[in-house]
Amino acid sequence: MIKKIFLLSLLAAPALYGQVASSAKGGNSTVWVGGQVSSFNPDYGNEDIAGVGVFADYNITPKLGIEGQLRWLHWHNANDGQETQDDYLGGVKYRLLRWNRFSLNGKFLLGGVWITYPYFTDTKISMGSGSYFAYAPGGDVEYRASKRWAVRAGYQYQILPSAPGTAFGGNSNGLTPHGFDVGVSYRVLGVR
Repeated sequence: MIKKIFLLSLLAAPALYGQVASSAKGGNSTVWVGGQVSSFNPDYGNEDIAGVGVFADYNITPKLGIEGQLRWLHWHNANDGQETQDDYLGGVKYRLLRWNRFSLNGKFLLGGVWITYPYFTDTKISMGSGSYFAYAPGGDVEYRASKRWAVRAGYQYQILPSAPGTAFGGNSNGLTPHGFDVGVSYRVLGVR
């Protein structure tokens, strides 16, 4: 009987140490949410427009993630708020480089852009409003201030191929709004 218990304990000992260390730590996924302020050249008005937005990053691995952005550009234009742009975009994000607490990220987002065009007083023309499909390559630099807080600054170049552009009745090549944003994010899930 003692031989059987001893033999069984010898066979069971390796099985007790068979767990992989990384599975004991949990997954690599994290979720960050944040807010940002933006300034964009709308490509259809006289001045840049500014606004606020929110974003969420779901990082599947330390390098690859999914990002969603909502942005409302309603201020800082010469047309007293008549010119607006709302962006609802989502897509992939990839960390290109990491150095100490800094990360350089590239992203490619898709979605919809809703535009209220300005009233041009010199020509007495108003194009009204419209919604358009957009794809938006861009990037950001992120600084991890702590385990839970990060600050980031980014650039985005939007391409709206079906927008009327500035040709007003002539041939149109779409619109290409582009601009900068600065934001703060907070990690709500994950351990990294």
